[in-house]
Amino acid sequence: MGKILVIAEKPSVARDIARVLGCKKENQKQGFLQGNDYIVSWAIGHLVTLAEPEDYDNKYKKWNMETLPILPEQMKLKVIKKTAPQLNILKKLMNSNEIDSLICATDSGREGELIFRYIYDIVKCKKPFQRLWISSMTDTAIKEGFSKLKDGNEYNNLYLSAKCRSEADWLVGMNATRAYTIQYHALLSIGRVQTPTLAIMTQRQKEINNFIPEDYYEVEAEYKQNFKGIWFDKKENQTKIKTLEQAKNIADKVMNQMGVITNIAKEQKKVPPPLLYDLTELQRDCNKKFGFSAQKTLTIAQELYEKRKMITYPRTDSRYLSDDMKKQISQILEKLYVVERYQKYVEKILSLPILPLGKRIIDNNKVTDHHAIIPTTKKINMDILTDNEKKVYNTIVIRFLSVFYEQYIYMITKITTEVEKEHFLSKGTTIIQKGWTELYQTLDMAVKRNKKEEIILPDLISGQQVNVIQSKWYKKKTQPPALYTENTLLSAMENAGRFVEDEILKEQMKDSGLGTPATRAAIIERLLTVGYIERKGQTLVPTEKGMKLIEIVPEELKSPQTTGKWEKGLSSIAKGNMTNEKFMASIQRYVHFLIEQSSHVNQNIAFEKEQRNTKKRIRKLGICPLCKKGTILEHSKGYYCSEWKNGCKFTIWKNSVKNYGVVLKESMIKKLLTERKIKSVAITLPQTGEKGIATLLLSNDNSGRLEMMDFTKN
Repeated sequence: MGKILVIAEKPSVARDIARVLGCKKENQKQGFLQGNDYIVSWAIGHLVTLAEPEDYDNKYKKWNMETLPILPEQMKLKVIKKTAPQLNILKKLMNSNEIDSLICATDSGREGELIFRYIYDIVKCKKPFQRLWISSMTDTAIKEGFSKLKDGNEYNNLYLSAKCRSEADWLVGMNATRAYTIQYHALLSIGRVQTPTLAIMTQRQKEINNFIPEDYYEVEAEYKQNFKGIWFDKKENQTKIKTLEQAKNIADKVMNQMGVITNIAKEQKKVPPPLLYDLTELQRDCNKKFGFSAQKTLTIAQELYEKRKMITYPRTDSRYLSDDMKKQISQILEKLYVVERYQKYVEKILSLPILPLGKRIIDNNKVTDHHAIIPTTKKINMDILTDNEKKVYNTIVIRFLSVFYEQYIYMITKITTEVEKEHFLSKGTTIIQKGWTELYQTLDMAVKRNKKEEIILPDLISGQQVNVIQSKWYKKKTQPPALYTENTLLSAMENAGRFVEDEILKEQMKDSGLGTPATRAAIIERLLTVGYIERKGQTLVPTEKGMKLIEIVPEELKSPQTTGKWEKGLSSIAKGNMTNEKFMASIQRYVHFLIEQSSHVNQNIAFEKEQRNTKKRIRKLGICPLCKKGTILEHSKGYYCSEWKNGCKFTIWKNSVKNYGVVLKESMIKKLLTERKIKSVAITLPQTGEKGIATLLLSNDNSGRLEMMDFTKN
């Protein structure tokens, strides 16, 4: 009987699985780990991608309107050159007579499924495979996952959904980018999700640009009985006063006068604990509290999941747990009890006669591919975490603990006072029960604590007389809408349906925003990379180029409605409620429409041409170590000796260490020429994807060849 080949998405995940399966024999050069029954290997993220237009026909090398639209009858795949060695290893293993069947152990989601299926397709493998579907990287979760393997064909719809997403993005992005770039003589990147996201931001920027601030005034009265009130118009129910004259008149009128309490209204408010985290909510909170970008939060969360094994799968869009997790909850609480800072709060939860596992925590109907992000049952060692990992982990723990706490209950008191026929409103807040907010006040690592402020009013009764001892007027200005931060932009992307006017479509889009929790961070980073938006402090601002792009594209391309419908369609494919053929037919019709629309050029809009620095100042970087006469200069592909005409062959090619993830800089070349080595260079091993540090050396033969030595894993 042959062996089973397990394919993970990353080397680190493969090693965890291999350890559990007893695959201890590792051949670093051959790129896999071996045991008696299993061989475990890995991808390094995507090893395969969709082919470029010129891979179909050379005529597509030149961007030309006559060749658009590009609509291949059958979408082709191609190998990503950088990671081709690992694909060749997988190809050999997958088609080996030693292997009887496979297990897909890539990330349990749409993109993870696509990574495996693209590999399976390009190597023309026909062997049966099963699917490992887990939400945690602990040994217990892995063992349980292997005991519940499912036939790979059960995930065919998920694969078709992922394939449609990939091909739709290619068709829309490739065709629209070429069409608008050609028509406007500027490189204009256009995407199925990035363009409507940009449109949301430019709309807000327009509102800010068009905003005209207006002055207004408020009047405050201070009473001898130790409380204050703000004047309000009883008919309009607002505190704004339009003119300074009116504000002064009111302030003068009530100064040192007697008033009477005309109404006291009390209302008790109850706020339940917030729901558990999905990825978008976690990214929003970490941006708000720590200023982390969405991508940074995702990267840290992925480390906590894969490397530390201290949280469950982070790329989830669910905020609930499933019924079968009830036992696990107690185990997680027991592990958290060991950490001193959580002890007091865990003890309170464990002392409850029964855990409050209501529908706000456990709801099978609201768990999608994965449940909410929570801590795992792994033994906790806070000392091994980086400061940023501690912040994200602590944020997840607080949210997890808070859901078992009581409601936050407070009393709002509103007192209306009449003075000389003018009305003043006083508001007070009294906390009755801190409930879950207590955890945020004491455990939150954010610099600005989440304090619940009390404004306590004196005990007063209706009809009681009060004395105005001071009255003041204040000049204020109306404020424009706020610029987007990553926190608020993520929220806008998640709730894109609110930007749609059609009520029926708005209702349909409740469950489908722009992108998915797993892709939103990358979309924001893409907009930054192509120069459509820029960061200013904690805010995100559209650039002139971004604003212009939204002016020239059709409404259908920038409307969240279009992308929202597609996300809903992709979800329907994954659930088996729509065919992939129907979805892709609609995409092809849309591409035809975009090409036609691009011909309606807006003559009023011109984009700045990308400036190319043709006259680059020549920098002398150091003495040539080979001929000792010339100096080292730079050209587009490398660093060379000025004596090359006289036969000196010294050359350092810029891409010589690219496969290690190292980009050579001028400062590095200078150091190599003087010291011959650079210590502690961050690298990624090309075959395994392992990250670490190494020493970069200039070889002793003085040819310009570079070497990596003394690799140490992170």
